Amino acid sequence: MSLRHAMLGLLAVEPATGYDLTRKFDKSISNAWHASHSQIYPELAKLEDAGMVEVVSEGARRSKTWALTDAGREELRRWLVEVEPSRQQRNESALRTFLAPRLLAPEDARIALQRDLDYVLEQRVVLLAIKQAIEEGGISSPFEPAVDLGLRISPVMEGWLRDQLAALPRSSRTKS
Repeated sequence: MSLRHAMLGLLAVEPATGYDLTRKFDKSISNAWHASHSQIYPELAKLEDAGMVEVVSEGARRSKTWALTDAGREELRRWLVEVEPSRQQRNESALRTFLAPRLLAPEDARIALQRDLDYVLEQRVVLLAIKQAIEEGGISSPFEPAVDLGLRISPVMEGWLRDQLAALPRSSRTKS
């Protein structure tokens, strides 16, 4: 997936400011795709130059609300229907788990893996809060599948990280 298509998808749901898009990435699809504030504004400019989004209103402090154009909607449809998705994944936790036990003392590897486990546990709390907010809103949200995916992956990641931690030797120090 590209940032371009993630943004087109979010704007297809409803028009948004750059700030709104940043919040939507953080609070809805971050477990599927991440985008920082500094990536969103340049991409909006590129999408505007390509005729895929347009400014539909301007607010305080020169904020702009962006909406999808017909060209943007067609590009999103083409990408969803015609383009074979990349099924390769980048997972920094998996890379660290591969490298840490081979390159670090067990105590340091444990710190690195525990940090990832703590993040997974914190992320589950965030996702549960988002799910609750969606349910309390009483309306279907286009972000429900992404939240559901995150909640399904979370226990798998937690178990996997716990297994990796358990497999580490207790100490690199030898008894004399």
